[in-house]
Amino acid sequence: MGQRVGEVGLRIEKDAHVNSKLVITSRLSIPMSEIEFRTSRSSGPGGQNVNKLETRVELLFDVARSSSLTDEQRNLLFSRLKSNIDKEGVLRVVSQESRSQWKNKQEAIKKFVHLLRDALKPRKIRRKTTATPLSREKRLMEKKRVSEKKSMRRSPHD
Repeated sequence: MGQRVGEVGLRIEKDAHVNSKLVITSRLSIPMSEIEFRTSRSSGPGGQNVNKLETRVELLFDVARSSSLTDEQRNLLFSRLKSNIDKEGVLRVVSQESRSQWKNKQEAIKKFVHLLRDALKPRKIRRKTTATPLSREKRLMEKKRVSEKKSMRRSPHD
């Protein structure tokens, strides 16, 4: 199985069947066959091209029916990307920054990979901590010091 680095710096694996895979993490690769692209006319820059060329690219990935994802990964994606996933379970990523359809497609793939990597990254567990007796004492001493400093500013008849 050979590897190559795409134009956007992402790792793409190719096997003998010319079935490309996007490498998301060490435990997840998504075949390009599970990703669908749609094009439409962009509202971005392009002059007269805007009216005649379909440069806007929409990347669609069916999270609900993907065979590449484990149940755990699927649940993480649904919970962390709920604003990007529609009712049918399809993740949608759009790119229309460039005048070139090819560049927009590469940008959509890049956004997709970063989105999945961030969503699947393990979150650090927040552990509750308590203040040490010494830190409590320091805080109270500082409060007393500030209070005394302010009381010194008052006039004697206050």
